[in-house]
Amino acid sequence: MLRVLLADASAGVLVAEPDGAIRRVNETLRQMLASGVALAAGADMGGIFAAAGRAGTRQALLEILASETPRTISGRLETGTDDPHHGVAITALPFPGEAGEAARLVLRIVDTTAQRRMAAQLAHGQKLQALGQLVGGIAHDFNNLLTAVLGATEQIRGRASVDAETMEDAAQIARAAERGAALVRKLLAFGRQQTLQPKVIAINAAIRDIAAMLRPMLGGAIRLELELDAAEPLARVDPTQLDQVLLNLAMNARQAMADKGRLTLHSGHVALYRPLTRGAETIPPGSYVMVEVRDTGCGIPPEALAHIFEPFFTTRRGAGGTGLGLATVHGIVRQSHGFLTVDSLVGRGTSMRIYLPRHAGPADPVASAAPETAPTMDIGGAARAVLLVDDEAMLRDLMARVLRQVGWTVLTADSAESALEMVESGAADELAAVISDVVMPGQDGPALVRVLRARWPGLPAILVSGYAEERLRVTMAGEGIYFLPKPYGAKDLLALLRRIIDRPVGATKGSASAEA
Repeated sequence: MLRVLLADASAGVLVAEPDGAIRRVNETLRQMLASGVALAAGADMGGIFAAAGRAGTRQALLEILASETPRTISGRLETGTDDPHHGVAITALPFPGEAGEAARLVLRIVDTTAQRRMAAQLAHGQKLQALGQLVGGIAHDFNNLLTAVLGATEQIRGRASVDAETMEDAAQIARAAERGAALVRKLLAFGRQQTLQPKVIAINAAIRDIAAMLRPMLGGAIRLELELDAAEPLARVDPTQLDQVLLNLAMNARQAMADKGRLTLHSGHVALYRPLTRGAETIPPGSYVMVEVRDTGCGIPPEALAHIFEPFFTTRRGAGGTGLGLATVHGIVRQSHGFLTVDSLVGRGTSMRIYLPRHAGPADPVASAAPETAPTMDIGGAARAVLLVDDEAMLRDLMARVLRQVGWTVLTADSAESALEMVESGAADELAAVISDVVMPGQDGPALVRVLRARWPGLPAILVSGYAEERLRVTMAGEGIYFLPKPYGAKDLLALLRRIIDRPVGATKGSASAEA
């Protein structure tokens, strides 16, 4: 009966003599161990444990036997794999021997690898979420500053009286601000707060386009090969961001291959019927388009592999690496509802695989290349009023000055509440448009627009933000509200304002304007 119970147990079971010699094991334990582990009667039980902690685990079990008090400890088995999450819970039960015999030790061993992996994934996700929130707040403040810098340099460069040396200095400031804006976009991508413009695209076509750009960048010593699925895969993704992802992965691969090698871009369809776990990623069942970037480079050391998607982690610190490249890639893929996995062998190469939800319908039509003709913002002699609401005084004052220079009457407020007080006081009888920050103390920008539109139906509205208000942007599009991400230049604001203003000059309070 005991043999039957041991054989059918879902946990591994080992019975040991007082000196640690194995007396009996069940089949479940055999399957948990690597082949070659000695399990014959008389072999030492310490052999079933991973070498790194073998002596300590064996000693702890013998101490439990001596105390005759059952206890559960953690350990690792000799499984023949290097899974960092592997572990077992070992319940040690001292079992009285027959008359005149010493007590034996019964071990009940439960594999806890899945729970450890889930806990690690949860901790990793919480860490990334916290970092993403921190990055989003920092990016918002930086975007306010960069918007002011870009706007001020545009003002300087637009003055006829500025000498050439000052003009060049202003150009240098603008270039530095644009580099700062690019860095903020990377941070937002890592934090999954970037503004995306997804559309259904043909993945093979996107890979061919990026391959044409890559060939001259890779040089003659690195061969670029395409392995594209015969059935054109479709996925909903921001095409510009997909290009950035593929370009970044390809440049990483080039650096890993040094002077020569082979870079392969592969596409295919993948159907998962059960969750797929690769490192910290667990991909749920579903139908996916898989894009693989595979190289024959030096590979990634195991100690670095678990950290490559963390921000500011780099193995090329001395060669100018910032540690934001793969963190940015990971953020873009996850914000696109996809997954990113990596397999690498030192000396053999690396494979990065992107899994994007497969789209079953047709691709979106290609937009016309013809430029959109914006209506002219002719305000004539009757100055029109625009309400400008932003809690950042420096930015608010600068943009008010820009708007006044082209003939607008500008009403400014530092909050939605003060803006509404101004409206109620009668200071805005001929309001033609509203420009508001999204996130402000008190009432936010979208709520302000809705209150104003109750008074001026269809009031043209622009909301600006240093955050990537992706969900809000979709909602705003449905309400005919335009979104302008920070940092933006004065020209960007004026161009968008020209585009949305289509009411006749001198329209009176309460008149409706057409919404986009």
